[in-house]
Amino acid sequence: MKITKKHVLLVTVIAVIGGIFIGCKTRFATTQANNYTVTPSPQKLVRGRELAMSICAGCHYDHTVNKFIGRPLEDIPGIAGKVYSANLTHSRTHGIPTRYTDAELKYLFKTGVARDGRYLNYMLRPNMADSDIDAIIAFLRSDDPSLSAADTTIGLTHFTFIGKIYMGMHANPVAYSDNIKEPPADKVKLGYYLVDNLGCFHCHSGSLQKLNFQYPDQTPGYLAGGIKLKGINGAEMHASNITPDKQTGIGSYTIEEFRAAMVKGDAPGHRLKPPMPKFDQLKPEEVDAIYAYLQTVPAINNLVKR
Repeated sequence: MKITKKHVLLVTVIAVIGGIFIGCKTRFATTQANNYTVTPSPQKLVRGRELAMSICAGCHYDHTVNKFIGRPLEDIPGIAGKVYSANLTHSRTHGIPTRYTDAELKYLFKTGVARDGRYLNYMLRPNMADSDIDAIIAFLRSDDPSLSAADTTIGLTHFTFIGKIYMGMHANPVAYSDNIKEPPADKVKLGYYLVDNLGCFHCHSGSLQKLNFQYPDQTPGYLAGGIKLKGINGAEMHASNITPDKQTGIGSYTIEEFRAAMVKGDAPGHRLKPPMPKFDQLKPEEVDAIYAYLQTVPAINNLVKR
């Protein structure tokens, strides 16, 4: 069949209509709860700071001012638009925590749905223990200097038409679940919990588009690395293979070498670079738990370009 201009026009119109329809799927029902509040305690604040610096800081913390004022997220392709992480300080004009209730923050962490119905998959932590979510919320409400009001915005997120289509196609909120127990005491299970909730599997698996937030170990290419990321000054880099493969992964790392890589950024033979953070807020036993768990995952031979 000969393809004519009419065929091209018809396909274009269908794509546009489909894109508009798909784009509409980026708004979802949010929580109606209003009776959930977190009661702060010294223990919650300590745990909350540890988690916030290990999880939230990767996107929201600006090291030049030592505050959670947000920053550009460079890993979004330019064709999709520009994305900026939110200001998490106590600013009444720009700060997210001042505009969210505790219930709305918890719902966002559990489902990925913001108070205005947008789906924010990078905020999604459906398997996080309720006690840890409470601790993060308590910290965000605290008087920690990193959260003192900064009436500024780094930029306004804007998706192009293509970006809106993409977001609509990948908008898949998780059902709200409550009463998730404390992090497990078993070392290997705790390691899995941390690999999940610290977001290790997000960057170190096969595709950012195919992450399985509810069952992380079912994510394609789980922990075998290879995802393209933006490093310092926009330089392209690839996330490492962190399976226990001895040739292409971290199977030859000793526990001491793993600790140095996680906490100080000193991997055997090279220095780790951003966006890989230093997890210097984790407890030593948590770092060791991650190591113990990683030794149990299937070794995948996948040589990642350094």
